[in-house]
Amino acid sequence: MNRKILKLENLLRFHTICRQLHSLCQRRMLAQWRHVFSSAYAVQTAQLYTRPWQTDALIRAALFQRRLLVTKKEKRSQKSPLPSTKSKKEVEVWLGMTVEELARAMEKDIDCVYESLMNTAVDIDSLETHSRLDEVWIKEVIKKSGMKLKWSKLKQDKVRENKDAVKRPQADPALLIPRSPVVTIMGHVDHGKTTLLDKLRKTQVAAMEAGGITQHIGAFLVSLPSGEKITFLDTPGHAAFSAMRARGAQVTDIVILVVAADDGVMKQTVESIQHARDAHVPIVLAINKCDKAEADPEKVKKELLAYDVVCEDYGGDVQAVHISALTGENMMALAEATIALAEMLELKADPTGAVEGTVIESFTDKGRGPVTTAIIQRGTLRKGSILVAGKSWAKVRLMFDENGRAVSEACPSMPVGIVGWRDLPSAGDEILEVESEPRAREVVDWRKYEQEQEKNKEDLKLIEEKRKEHQEAHRKDREKYGTLHWKERSYIKYKEKKEQQPLKLKEKLERDSNVLPIIVKGDVDGSVEAILNIMDTYDASHECELELVHFGVGDISENDVKLAETFHGVIYGFNVNAGNVIQQLAAKKGVKIKLHKVIYHLIEDLQEELNSRLPCIVEEHPIGEASILATFSITEGKKKVPVAGCRVQKGQIEKQKKFKLIRNGHVIWKGSLLSLKHHKDDTSVVKTGMDCGLSLDEETIEFKVGDAIVCYEEKEVPAKTSWDPGF
Repeated sequence: MNRKILKLENLLRFHTICRQLHSLCQRRMLAQWRHVFSSAYAVQTAQLYTRPWQTDALIRAALFQRRLLVTKKEKRSQKSPLPSTKSKKEVEVWLGMTVEELARAMEKDIDCVYESLMNTAVDIDSLETHSRLDEVWIKEVIKKSGMKLKWSKLKQDKVRENKDAVKRPQADPALLIPRSPVVTIMGHVDHGKTTLLDKLRKTQVAAMEAGGITQHIGAFLVSLPSGEKITFLDTPGHAAFSAMRARGAQVTDIVILVVAADDGVMKQTVESIQHARDAHVPIVLAINKCDKAEADPEKVKKELLAYDVVCEDYGGDVQAVHISALTGENMMALAEATIALAEMLELKADPTGAVEGTVIESFTDKGRGPVTTAIIQRGTLRKGSILVAGKSWAKVRLMFDENGRAVSEACPSMPVGIVGWRDLPSAGDEILEVESEPRAREVVDWRKYEQEQEKNKEDLKLIEEKRKEHQEAHRKDREKYGTLHWKERSYIKYKEKKEQQPLKLKEKLERDSNVLPIIVKGDVDGSVEAILNIMDTYDASHECELELVHFGVGDISENDVKLAETFHGVIYGFNVNAGNVIQQLAAKKGVKIKLHKVIYHLIEDLQEELNSRLPCIVEEHPIGEASILATFSITEGKKKVPVAGCRVQKGQIEKQKKFKLIRNGHVIWKGSLLSLKHHKDDTSVVKTGMDCGLSLDEETIEFKVGDAIVCYEEKEVPAKTSWDPGF
């Protein structure tokens, strides 16, 4: 409306100026004519001609108004119909991004992120450049920076695709050929599993084993007189090796369950049955030690009925063979039973194409590097093959059998040692053959990436939980301090901060002494796994915290000693060595190195070390006991002191020791005696059968006839951890 009025005013002004110009022109013409016809107007005409500035001024004013109108019209035509607005910068963000990544995406300094998070529930002091931010704080930073938010997935998700290696599809049945059975010998410790295998392959494995127990999975190919071949796996029977037994059951075709005829079904026997059942593997029962006088095979069969292991004698389908591994009795009968069951199972495999297998055991050899014992399940392994297992890969440099002899190829069901791994794979990992080294690296990189992504997800969950806890604590603080004056709030915070002063040296030493950091080194991956599984059962952290600093496979190194020195820990080695130089270095740095060859000896040593970290327990040892027969009081100055007339029933009462007053079976007082008298004489000792009078150091305690006074002394005894590893 204002613009229209302004336009109308400009037009009126322009019209008025035009009229004035027209009038002026007429007056000039009229003056010329009058100059011709009359001289009376000479003076006036001269005046008109002498003032030309009036005309020029009017023309300039008209032109100015004209230009003003035209310019405004052009400006209006150039303007867009909608007013322009300043657009915000768009920032692409994703869940779990770090402080540094957010600053880079915003093209800002890291300090900008910190400033945006000030006066929020985020603990700025604990925030690092690599700290991950959750969704709430990312939004807060973008909002305070005046930018626009755009969510996206993790950058890696846009370009990464699944590069993992997978098993081949099932082979054509026409290509399958018969293979040897893989048989696992399982059972309780010391029931004769290794002795049985020793008889079958005629070696002396049992004599070489530490402590008489198998501590690794042994994989052996046994050739029978009939020409048949069987791959045997000898799993440990000790309670610590449950994971190894489970792994043995998963890669096997048949389980030979060894039970001692003189011992019966035990804990590891039941566990072995469960492993076989979980793996859907048939069982052959070998009742061992039948040569002993106290052997009772029928008792074993009956006990097994409770675990759904029904022998053929009782109408079931489980073959039972009575054997003696020590004398070799019925060894061939057991082998024939195993071969017969294998024929019924019609075991076949595809010997062509890419290799598939399972890592049974892995260890580090000084001369050969990482070495694995594997069972080939498909294909034929040859020198130069490229293998992937877990997050490790290998180019096969050497293969050898159970006797250490080099072999050129390994067929299905054959156990073989493999040399050439870049890193040590874990026992139980699946082995797959790939076409080239670049492909192997690609598979390993992908698996590491997947593991990292899983870890990121777990970290995000933890971050979210911590954020919620932090927000809840922040809310409670606001409720706590919200109604207080700032002076009162500052004073309360000062008091709380003062209470959280750093620990004194004595308190710090007490706290550190209640933690046992340990480093575990083993000869093979399975041994370390067994030790860590036992440590997972540790449930006495309230007594002493058990902290696993590092674990690995191989001999104890200088780095292990330095790490133990840093954490004030202990190094435990299982079937590994520590050279003289390493032992001297450890002695110099005050680091304990404890080497063992039997796993339960190692655990017993660990328990003793835990016991040494526990504070001593104060135990009460009774010296004598007296019964109160009468009560009275004596006057000492202005005070009345209660006195008990007692008779010593057993032991003796010594004044310098400690006492407790017992009434109706409950202790109502503990402390020292103020006086002890025999008749009227002060005495320090009152023996059995003697009467005495005594008063306590606490005058408020009242005696009653029938109460008991016990004299005792306190002794400190070493504490023992409540942790029970299960054996």
